[in-house]
Amino acid sequence: MPGSPPDPVDATRRVPPPGALLITFLTVFIDLLGFAIVLPVMPRQAGPYLAALGLSEAASGAVIGLLFSSFSLMQFVFSPVWGRVSDRVGRRPVLLLSLAGSVVFYALYGLAVSLPPEHAGWALGLMLLSRVGAGIAGASVGTAAAVIADCTTPANRARGMALIGIAFGAGFTLGPLVAYVGLRAFSARPWGVGVLASLLSAVALGLAVAVFRETRDPANKAGKDFFSVERSARVLALPAVGTLVLAYFTAIFAFANFESTLARLTDKAFGMGDDDNFLVFAAIGAVLVAAGGSYRPLAKRLPESRLLATGIVLMVLGLAGVGGVAWLVYARGGAGGDTALRWAFYAASALAVWGFAFVNPSVSALISRHADPARQGEVLGVNQSFASLGRILGPLSGSLLFSLHASRVLPLVVAVAALVPLLGLVPRVERADAAGRRSEGS
Repeated sequence: MPGSPPDPVDATRRVPPPGALLITFLTVFIDLLGFAIVLPVMPRQAGPYLAALGLSEAASGAVIGLLFSSFSLMQFVFSPVWGRVSDRVGRRPVLLLSLAGSVVFYALYGLAVSLPPEHAGWALGLMLLSRVGAGIAGASVGTAAAVIADCTTPANRARGMALIGIAFGAGFTLGPLVAYVGLRAFSARPWGVGVLASLLSAVALGLAVAVFRETRDPANKAGKDFFSVERSARVLALPAVGTLVLAYFTAIFAFANFESTLARLTDKAFGMGDDDNFLVFAAIGAVLVAAGGSYRPLAKRLPESRLLATGIVLMVLGLAGVGGVAWLVYARGGAGGDTALRWAFYAASALAVWGFAFVNPSVSALISRHADPARQGEVLGVNQSFASLGRILGPLSGSLLFSLHASRVLPLVVAVAALVPLLGLVPRVERADAAGRRSEGS
Protein backbone atom coordinates (compact mmCIF):
# COMPACT_ATOMS: atom_id res chain seq x y z
CA MET A 1 0.00 0.00 0.00
CA PRO A 2 1.24 3.57 -0.64
CA GLY A 3 2.95 4.84 2.43
CA SER A 4 3.82 1.39 3.73
CA PRO A 5 7.29 1.09 5.29
CA PRO A 6 9.94 -0.35 3.01
CA ASP A 7 10.15 -4.12 2.90
CA PRO A 8 12.81 -5.22 5.44
CA VAL A 9 14.11 -7.68 2.89
CA ASP A 10 14.96 -4.80 0.56
CA ALA A 11 17.55 -3.46 2.94
CA THR A 12 19.37 -6.74 3.39
CA ARG A 13 18.93 -8.76 0.20
CA ARG A 14 20.01 -6.56 -2.65
CA VAL A 15 21.86 -9.64 -3.93
CA PRO A 16 19.46 -12.61 -4.20
CA PRO A 17 20.31 -15.84 -2.36
CA PRO A 18 22.21 -18.29 -4.59
CA GLY A 19 19.92 -19.99 -7.07
CA ALA A 20 16.79 -18.02 -6.13
CA LEU A 21 16.29 -16.25 -9.45
CA LEU A 22 17.34 -19.33 -11.45
CA ILE A 23 14.70 -21.50 -9.78
CA THR A 24 12.12 -18.75 -10.14
CA PHE A 25 12.90 -18.57 -13.84
CA LEU A 26 12.70 -22.36 -14.20
CA THR A 27 9.38 -22.57 -12.34
CA VAL A 28 7.71 -20.03 -14.62
CA PHE A 29 9.42 -21.56 -17.65
CA ILE A 30 8.06 -25.03 -16.82
CA ASP A 31 4.58 -23.56 -16.26
CA LEU A 32 4.52 -21.94 -19.71
CA LEU A 33 6.27 -24.89 -21.32
CA GLY A 34 3.44 -27.13 -20.14
CA PHE A 35 0.88 -24.74 -21.59
CA ALA A 36 2.68 -24.19 -24.90
CA ILE A 37 3.76 -27.79 -25.45
CA VAL A 38 0.16 -28.97 -25.81
CA LEU A 39 -1.20 -25.90 -27.60
CA PRO A 40 -0.32 -27.16 -31.09
CA VAL A 41 -0.68 -30.92 -30.45
CA MET A 42 -3.53 -31.57 -28.02
CA PRO A 43 -6.37 -31.27 -30.61
CA ARG A 44 -4.52 -33.72 -32.86
CA GLN A 45 -3.88 -36.19 -30.06
CA ALA A 46 -7.45 -35.98 -28.76
CA GLY A 47 -8.87 -36.44 -32.27
CA PRO A 48 -8.78 -40.26 -32.46
CA TYR A 49 -10.49 -40.61 -29.07
CA LEU A 50 -13.20 -38.12 -29.98
CA ALA A 51 -13.79 -39.95 -33.26
CA ALA A 52 -13.99 -43.30 -31.41
CA LEU A 53 -16.76 -41.90 -29.24
CA GLY A 54 -18.65 -40.75 -32.32
CA LEU A 55 -18.97 -37.16 -31.10
CA SER A 56 -20.23 -34.44 -33.43
CA GLU A 57 -17.89 -31.67 -34.56
CA ALA A 58 -19.50 -29.25 -32.11
CA ALA A 59 -19.24 -31.69 -29.21
CA SER A 60 -15.62 -32.51 -30.08
CA GLY A 61 -14.82 -28.79 -30.13
CA ALA A 62 -16.42 -28.39 -26.71
CA VAL A 63 -14.30 -31.23 -25.27
CA ILE A 64 -11.10 -29.74 -26.68
CA GLY A 65 -12.12 -26.36 -25.29
CA LEU A 66 -12.63 -27.95 -21.87
CA LEU A 67 -9.17 -29.56 -22.02
CA PHE A 68 -7.60 -26.17 -22.75
CA SER A 69 -9.63 -24.05 -20.32
CA SER A 70 -9.34 -26.46 -17.38
CA PHE A 71 -5.63 -25.59 -17.06
CA SER A 72 -6.30 -21.85 -16.76
CA LEU A 73 -9.38 -22.38 -14.60
CA MET A 74 -7.28 -24.18 -11.99
CA GLN A 75 -4.72 -21.39 -12.10
CA PHE A 76 -7.52 -18.86 -11.54
CA VAL A 77 -8.68 -20.76 -8.44
CA PHE A 78 -5.32 -21.71 -6.97
CA SER A 79 -3.02 -18.72 -7.66
CA PRO A 80 -4.23 -16.77 -4.60
CA VAL A 81 -4.16 -19.97 -2.52
CA TRP A 82 -0.53 -20.74 -3.30
CA GLY A 83 0.40 -17.08 -2.84
CA ARG A 84 -1.16 -17.02 0.61
CA VAL A 85 0.41 -20.37 1.53
CA SER A 86 3.82 -19.04 0.48
CA ASP A 87 3.32 -15.98 2.71
CA ARG A 88 2.66 -18.34 5.61
CA VAL A 89 5.03 -21.31 5.16
CA GLY A 90 7.58 -19.91 2.70
CA ARG A 91 8.25 -19.77 -1.02
CA ARG A 92 10.46 -22.87 -1.21
CA PRO A 93 7.84 -25.51 -0.26
CA VAL A 94 5.34 -24.05 -2.73
CA LEU A 95 7.77 -23.94 -5.64
CA LEU A 96 9.04 -27.47 -4.93
CA LEU A 97 5.48 -28.77 -4.78
CA SER A 98 4.69 -26.98 -8.03
CA LEU A 99 7.60 -28.58 -9.88
CA ALA A 100 6.86 -32.02 -8.41
CA GLY A 101 3.26 -31.73 -9.58
CA SER A 102 4.45 -30.87 -13.07
CA VAL A 103 6.58 -34.03 -13.15
CA VAL A 104 3.58 -36.20 -12.22
CA PHE A 105 0.89 -34.62 -14.37
CA TYR A 106 2.90 -34.24 -17.57
CA ALA A 107 3.79 -37.93 -17.26
CA LEU A 108 0.09 -38.64 -16.78
CA TYR A 109 -0.65 -36.79 -20.01
CA GLY A 110 1.85 -39.05 -21.79
CA LEU A 111 0.08 -42.10 -20.37
CA ALA A 112 -3.34 -40.78 -21.40
CA VAL A 113 -2.47 -40.32 -25.07
CA SER A 114 -0.87 -43.77 -25.18
CA LEU A 115 -4.16 -45.59 -24.56
CA PRO A 116 -5.80 -47.31 -27.55
CA PRO A 117 -8.94 -45.72 -29.10
CA GLU A 118 -11.17 -48.42 -27.61
CA HIS A 119 -10.39 -46.85 -24.22
CA ALA A 120 -11.33 -43.39 -25.44
CA GLY A 121 -13.32 -42.51 -22.33
CA TRP A 122 -10.41 -43.33 -20.03
CA ALA A 123 -7.96 -41.51 -22.31
CA LEU A 124 -9.96 -38.28 -22.40
CA GLY A 125 -10.64 -38.51 -18.65
CA LEU A 126 -6.92 -38.87 -17.90
CA MET A 127 -6.09 -36.04 -20.31
CA LEU A 128 -8.52 -33.82 -18.41
CA LEU A 129 -7.09 -34.92 -15.05
CA SER A 130 -3.56 -34.18 -16.28
CA ARG A 131 -4.55 -30.67 -17.38
CA VAL A 132 -6.37 -29.98 -14.10
CA GLY A 133 -3.37 -31.21 -12.11
CA ALA A 134 -0.86 -29.31 -14.23
CA GLY A 135 -2.96 -26.15 -13.79
CA ILE A 136 -3.01 -26.54 -10.01
CA ALA A 137 0.74 -27.26 -9.92
CA GLY A 138 1.48 -24.38 -12.27
CA ALA A 139 -0.54 -21.81 -10.30
CA SER A 140 2.68 -20.64 -8.67
CA VAL A 141 3.62 -17.71 -10.90
CA GLY A 142 2.42 -15.32 -8.20
CA THR A 143 4.69 -17.09 -5.72
CA ALA A 144 7.58 -16.82 -8.19
CA ALA A 145 6.90 -13.09 -8.48
CA ALA A 146 6.92 -12.90 -4.66
CA VAL A 147 10.41 -14.46 -4.65
CA ILE A 148 11.59 -11.64 -6.88
CA ALA A 149 9.90 -9.10 -4.60
CA ASP A 150 11.71 -10.69 -1.64
CA CYS A 151 15.06 -10.37 -3.36
CA THR A 152 14.91 -6.92 -4.93
CA THR A 153 14.62 -3.30 -3.88
CA PRO A 154 11.70 -1.23 -5.18
CA ALA A 155 14.13 0.58 -7.47
CA ASN A 156 15.23 -2.56 -9.33
CA ARG A 157 12.08 -4.66 -8.92
CA ALA A 158 10.87 -4.08 -12.47
CA ARG A 159 14.14 -5.49 -13.82
CA GLY A 160 13.64 -8.54 -11.65
CA MET A 161 10.05 -8.99 -12.76
CA ALA A 162 11.26 -8.88 -16.37
CA LEU A 163 12.81 -12.30 -15.72
CA ILE A 164 9.28 -13.69 -15.48
CA GLY A 165 8.50 -12.24 -18.90
CA ILE A 166 11.67 -13.80 -20.31
CA ALA A 167 10.70 -17.15 -18.76
CA PHE A 168 7.24 -16.83 -20.33
CA GLY A 169 8.86 -16.24 -23.69
CA ALA A 170 11.34 -19.09 -23.31
CA GLY A 171 8.57 -21.51 -22.34
CA PHE A 172 6.42 -20.35 -25.21
CA THR A 173 9.35 -20.66 -27.62
CA LEU A 174 10.50 -24.12 -26.58
CA GLY A 175 7.02 -25.55 -25.94
CA PRO A 176 6.08 -25.88 -29.60
CA LEU A 177 9.63 -26.97 -30.46
CA VAL A 178 9.56 -29.69 -27.77
CA ALA A 179 6.18 -30.80 -29.12
CA TYR A 180 7.63 -30.85 -32.64
CA VAL A 181 10.64 -32.90 -31.53
CA GLY A 182 8.41 -35.22 -29.51
CA LEU A 183 6.13 -35.90 -32.44
CA ARG A 184 9.03 -36.45 -34.82
CA ALA A 185 11.27 -38.47 -32.51
CA PHE A 186 8.45 -40.58 -31.06
CA SER A 187 6.10 -40.78 -34.02
CA ALA A 188 5.04 -44.30 -33.04
CA ARG A 189 4.91 -43.41 -29.36
CA PRO A 190 2.49 -40.57 -28.64
CA TRP A 191 3.65 -40.41 -25.03
CA GLY A 192 6.83 -38.66 -26.15
CA VAL A 193 5.52 -35.11 -25.73
CA GLY A 194 4.30 -35.67 -22.16
CA VAL A 195 7.42 -37.57 -21.15
CA LEU A 196 9.73 -34.84 -22.45
CA ALA A 197 7.82 -32.21 -20.46
CA SER A 198 7.93 -34.43 -17.36
CA LEU A 199 11.68 -34.98 -17.69
CA LEU A 200 12.34 -31.26 -18.04
CA SER A 201 10.23 -30.66 -14.91
CA ALA A 202 12.22 -33.32 -13.06
CA VAL A 203 15.50 -31.61 -13.93
CA ALA A 204 14.15 -28.29 -12.65
CA LEU A 205 12.91 -30.00 -9.46
CA GLY A 206 16.31 -31.54 -8.85
CA LEU A 207 18.03 -28.16 -9.24
CA ALA A 208 15.49 -26.53 -6.93
CA VAL A 209 16.02 -29.13 -4.21
CA ALA A 210 19.80 -28.72 -4.50
CA VAL A 211 20.23 -24.96 -4.68
CA PHE A 212 17.09 -23.02 -3.79
CA ARG A 213 16.96 -21.46 -0.33
CA GLU A 214 14.05 -19.69 1.33
CA THR A 215 13.68 -16.00 0.45
CA ARG A 216 10.70 -14.93 2.57
CA ASP A 217 11.71 -12.77 5.54
CA PRO A 218 10.42 -14.48 8.73
CA ALA A 219 9.48 -11.05 10.05
CA ASN A 220 6.84 -10.82 7.29
CA LYS A 221 4.98 -14.01 8.22
CA ALA A 222 1.31 -13.89 7.26
CA GLY A 223 -1.69 -14.91 9.35
CA LYS A 224 -2.91 -18.47 9.76
CA ASP A 225 -5.75 -18.34 7.26
CA PHE A 226 -4.48 -19.54 3.90
CA PHE A 227 -7.21 -18.07 1.72
CA SER A 228 -10.56 -16.34 1.80
CA VAL A 229 -12.70 -14.64 -0.80
CA GLU A 230 -13.05 -11.66 1.50
CA ARG A 231 -9.26 -11.16 1.62
CA SER A 232 -9.02 -11.33 -2.16
CA ALA A 233 -11.83 -8.78 -2.43
CA ARG A 234 -9.92 -6.47 -0.08
CA VAL A 235 -6.86 -6.79 -2.34
CA LEU A 236 -8.94 -5.67 -5.32
CA ALA A 237 -10.41 -2.80 -3.29
CA LEU A 238 -6.99 -1.20 -2.92
CA PRO A 239 -7.21 1.68 -5.44
CA ALA A 240 -3.84 1.25 -7.14
CA VAL A 241 -3.80 -2.55 -6.96
CA GLY A 242 -7.36 -2.95 -8.23
CA THR A 243 -6.65 -0.74 -11.24
CA LEU A 244 -3.48 -2.66 -12.06
CA VAL A 245 -5.18 -6.05 -11.75
CA LEU A 246 -7.91 -4.81 -14.12
CA ALA A 247 -5.27 -3.62 -16.58
CA TYR A 248 -3.45 -6.96 -16.46
CA PHE A 249 -6.65 -8.97 -16.86
CA THR A 250 -7.63 -6.87 -19.89
CA ALA A 251 -4.20 -7.20 -21.51
CA ILE A 252 -4.23 -10.98 -21.01
CA PHE A 253 -7.79 -11.21 -22.36
CA ALA A 254 -6.86 -9.19 -25.46
CA PHE A 255 -3.69 -11.16 -26.13
CA ALA A 256 -5.49 -14.48 -25.63
CA ASN A 257 -8.02 -13.52 -28.31
CA PHE A 258 -5.07 -13.23 -30.69
CA GLU A 259 -3.07 -16.18 -29.38
CA SER A 260 -5.90 -18.71 -29.34
CA THR A 261 -6.95 -17.99 -32.94
CA LEU A 262 -3.47 -17.54 -34.41
CA ALA A 263 -3.09 -21.10 -35.74
CA ARG A 264 -6.50 -20.90 -37.43
CA LEU A 265 -5.75 -17.44 -38.83
CA THR A 266 -2.47 -18.52 -40.40
CA ASP A 267 -4.29 -21.47 -41.94
CA LYS A 268 -7.20 -19.46 -43.36
CA ALA A 269 -5.22 -16.39 -44.41
CA PHE A 270 -1.88 -17.88 -45.50
CA GLY A 271 -2.48 -21.61 -45.88
CA MET A 272 0.19 -22.53 -43.34
CA GLY A 273 0.45 -26.19 -42.32
CA ASP A 274 1.35 -27.69 -38.96
CA ASP A 275 5.10 -27.33 -39.35
CA ASP A 276 4.82 -23.65 -40.26
CA ASN A 277 2.57 -23.07 -37.26
CA PHE A 278 5.15 -24.64 -34.93
CA LEU A 279 7.65 -22.09 -36.23
CA VAL A 280 5.21 -19.17 -35.90
CA PHE A 281 4.54 -20.00 -32.25
CA ALA A 282 8.24 -20.47 -31.59
CA ALA A 283 8.97 -17.10 -33.22
CA ILE A 284 6.41 -15.44 -30.96
CA GLY A 285 8.19 -16.90 -27.95
CA ALA A 286 11.53 -15.66 -29.28
CA VAL A 287 10.10 -12.13 -29.56
CA LEU A 288 8.89 -12.38 -25.94
CA VAL A 289 12.41 -13.33 -24.84
CA ALA A 290 14.01 -10.49 -26.83
CA ALA A 291 11.48 -7.97 -25.53
CA GLY A 292 12.06 -9.10 -21.96
CA GLY A 293 15.79 -8.60 -22.49
CA SER A 294 15.24 -5.08 -23.79
CA TYR A 295 12.94 -4.23 -20.88
CA ARG A 296 15.58 -4.70 -18.20
CA PRO A 297 17.90 -1.82 -19.23
CA LEU A 298 14.91 0.43 -19.95
CA ALA A 299 13.59 -0.19 -16.43
CA LYS A 300 16.74 1.47 -15.07
CA ARG A 301 15.83 4.76 -16.71
CA LEU A 302 12.03 4.84 -17.04
CA PRO A 303 9.26 4.37 -14.46
CA GLU A 304 7.19 1.20 -14.69
CA SER A 305 4.04 3.22 -15.37
CA ARG A 306 5.62 4.68 -18.51
CA LEU A 307 6.70 1.25 -19.71
CA LEU A 308 3.18 -0.07 -19.02
CA ALA A 309 1.68 2.68 -21.18
CA THR A 310 4.22 1.91 -23.93
CA GLY A 311 3.29 -1.76 -23.83
CA ILE A 312 -0.43 -1.04 -24.14
CA VAL A 313 0.13 1.27 -27.12
CA LEU A 314 2.32 -1.31 -28.87
CA MET A 315 -0.32 -3.99 -28.28
CA VAL A 316 -3.05 -1.79 -29.76
CA LEU A 317 -0.95 -0.98 -32.83
CA GLY A 318 0.19 -4.56 -33.33
CA LEU A 319 -3.21 -6.23 -32.92
CA ALA A 320 -4.84 -3.59 -35.12
CA GLY A 321 -2.13 -4.27 -37.70
CA VAL A 322 -2.79 -8.03 -37.65
CA GLY A 323 -6.49 -7.32 -38.07
CA GLY A 324 -5.72 -4.98 -40.97
CA VAL A 325 -3.68 -7.66 -42.73
CA ALA A 326 -6.45 -10.22 -42.22
CA TRP A 327 -8.98 -7.78 -43.69
CA LEU A 328 -6.79 -7.08 -46.73
CA VAL A 329 -6.39 -10.80 -47.39
CA TYR A 330 -10.17 -11.16 -47.21
CA ALA A 331 -10.84 -8.08 -49.36
CA ARG A 332 -8.47 -9.34 -52.05
CA GLY A 333 -10.23 -12.67 -52.18
CA GLY A 334 -7.55 -14.66 -50.37
CA ALA A 335 -4.24 -13.05 -51.24
CA GLY A 336 -2.42 -14.99 -48.57
CA GLY A 337 0.44 -15.76 -50.95
CA ASP A 338 1.32 -12.05 -51.16
CA THR A 339 4.84 -11.78 -49.68
CA ALA A 340 4.35 -8.17 -48.56
CA LEU A 341 1.17 -9.06 -46.66
CA ARG A 342 2.88 -12.00 -45.00
CA TRP A 343 5.76 -9.83 -43.80
CA ALA A 344 3.28 -7.20 -42.62
CA PHE A 345 1.56 -9.93 -40.61
CA TYR A 346 4.87 -10.98 -39.03
CA ALA A 347 5.79 -7.36 -38.18
CA ALA A 348 2.39 -6.56 -36.65
CA SER A 349 2.42 -9.78 -34.63
CA ALA A 350 5.90 -8.97 -33.31
CA LEU A 351 4.76 -5.48 -32.32
CA ALA A 352 1.81 -6.87 -30.37
CA VAL A 353 3.99 -9.47 -28.65
CA TRP A 354 6.64 -6.87 -27.80
CA GLY A 355 4.00 -4.69 -26.18
CA PHE A 356 2.62 -7.60 -24.17
CA ALA A 357 6.13 -8.36 -22.92
CA PHE A 358 6.30 -4.80 -21.51
CA VAL A 359 2.91 -5.01 -19.77
CA ASN A 360 3.68 -8.16 -17.76
CA PRO A 361 6.70 -7.04 -15.64
CA SER A 362 5.41 -3.48 -15.34
CA VAL A 363 2.16 -4.58 -13.70
CA SER A 364 3.88 -7.07 -11.40
CA ALA A 365 6.46 -4.51 -10.24
CA LEU A 366 3.84 -1.81 -9.65
CA ILE A 367 1.57 -4.15 -7.70
CA SER A 368 4.50 -5.32 -5.60
CA ARG A 369 5.33 -1.70 -4.75
CA HIS A 370 1.83 -1.18 -3.37
CA ALA A 371 1.58 -4.46 -1.45
CA ASP A 372 2.21 -5.02 2.24
CA PRO A 373 5.53 -6.93 2.56
CA ALA A 374 3.74 -9.68 4.52
CA ARG A 375 1.20 -10.14 1.70
CA GLN A 376 3.39 -10.17 -1.41
CA GLY A 377 2.49 -13.75 -2.31
CA GLU A 378 -1.22 -13.22 -1.71
CA VAL A 379 -1.47 -9.95 -3.65
CA LEU A 380 0.61 -11.16 -6.58
CA GLY A 381 -1.33 -14.42 -6.50
CA VAL A 382 -4.61 -12.53 -6.88
CA ASN A 383 -3.10 -10.71 -9.86
CA GLN A 384 -2.11 -14.02 -11.47
CA SER A 385 -5.55 -15.42 -10.70
CA PHE A 386 -7.19 -12.71 -12.79
CA ALA A 387 -4.57 -13.24 -15.48
CA SER A 388 -5.73 -16.85 -15.60
CA LEU A 389 -9.34 -15.65 -15.88
CA GLY A 390 -8.24 -13.65 -18.92
CA ARG A 391 -6.72 -16.83 -20.37
CA ILE A 392 -10.09 -18.54 -19.93
CA LEU A 393 -12.33 -15.82 -21.33
CA GLY A 394 -9.96 -14.68 -24.10
CA PRO A 395 -9.79 -18.03 -25.94
CA LEU A 396 -13.54 -18.50 -25.44
CA SER A 397 -14.25 -15.09 -26.96
CA GLY A 398 -11.77 -15.57 -29.79
CA SER A 399 -13.03 -19.06 -30.66
CA LEU A 400 -16.65 -17.91 -30.78
CA LEU A 401 -15.94 -14.77 -32.81
CA PHE A 402 -13.45 -16.24 -35.28
CA SER A 403 -16.04 -17.98 -37.45
CA LEU A 404 -18.69 -15.25 -37.36
CA HIS A 405 -17.19 -13.35 -40.29
CA ALA A 406 -15.14 -14.64 -43.19
CA SER A 407 -12.49 -11.96 -42.68
CA ARG A 408 -11.56 -13.55 -39.28
CA VAL A 409 -10.96 -10.07 -37.81
CA LEU A 410 -13.59 -10.02 -35.05
CA PRO A 411 -11.33 -11.47 -32.29
CA LEU A 412 -8.79 -8.75 -33.08
CA VAL A 413 -11.44 -6.02 -33.11
CA VAL A 414 -12.58 -7.11 -29.64
CA ALA A 415 -8.98 -7.24 -28.42
CA VAL A 416 -8.24 -3.69 -29.55
CA ALA A 417 -11.58 -2.41 -28.22
CA ALA A 418 -10.75 -3.89 -24.81
CA LEU A 419 -7.27 -2.32 -24.71
CA VAL A 420 -8.03 1.25 -25.79
CA PRO A 421 -9.88 2.21 -22.55
CA LEU A 422 -6.82 1.14 -20.55
CA LEU A 423 -5.01 4.19 -21.88
CA GLY A 424 -7.42 6.27 -19.81
CA LEU A 425 -6.32 4.42 -16.66
CA VAL A 426 -2.62 5.11 -17.21
CA PRO A 427 -2.65 8.62 -15.65
CA ARG A 428 -4.18 7.15 -12.48
CA VAL A 429 -1.46 4.50 -12.38
CA GLU A 430 1.24 7.14 -12.95
CA ARG A 431 -0.07 9.28 -10.07
CA ALA A 432 -0.12 6.27 -7.72
CA ASP A 433 3.38 5.29 -8.87
CA ALA A 434 4.73 8.79 -8.28
CA ALA A 435 3.15 8.89 -4.80
CA GLY A 436 4.70 5.53 -3.97
CA ARG A 437 8.15 6.67 -5.10
CA ARG A 438 7.89 9.81 -2.99
CA SER A 439 6.92 7.66 -0.01
CA GLU A 440 9.92 5.39 -0.55
CA GLY A 441 12.25 8.37 -0.77
CA SER A 442 10.95 10.01 2.41
